[in-house]
Amino acid sequence: MFENIGWGEILVLLVAALFILGPERLPEAAAWLGRSVRKVRDFASGARQQLRDEMGPEFEEYRKPIEDLRSLRNFDPKRAVAQHLFDGDPDPLGLNNINGTNGHSNGSNGSHKAAAAPAPEPLKAGEKPPVDPDAT
Repeated sequence: MFENIGWGEILVLLVAALFILGPERLPEAAAWLGRSVRKVRDFASGARQQLRDEMGPEFEEYRKPIEDLRSLRNFDPKRAVAQHLFDGDPDPLGLNNINGTNGHSNGSNGSHKAAAAPAPEPLKAGEKPPVDPDAT
């Protein structure tokens, strides 16, 4: 209910209540507010329990999709994409293959050995690199 209210807002409300009600009526107003909030919570939990009793086992069946929707409040798209892309890959970024620390390429678990392509010879001084028209 008060999830988005921070300590600064609470302090402003208390100072405003102190000026509006005065120091002699403020404790009485705080007690009334506490009793009212408690009554509302009791009413809500009683309504929930009554609904659970009347619906029986179907209550849990209908409650599950609502809980799934509530979990979307904390949805982080970056985490979801990273989890989807890298799920089950022990080295998703290929960091184990840096400087030859791992014997296989990124994404490979080393179970199959492909024939290694011969390393291209380095270019000589003044020689232009080959151009691939399909890649440009």
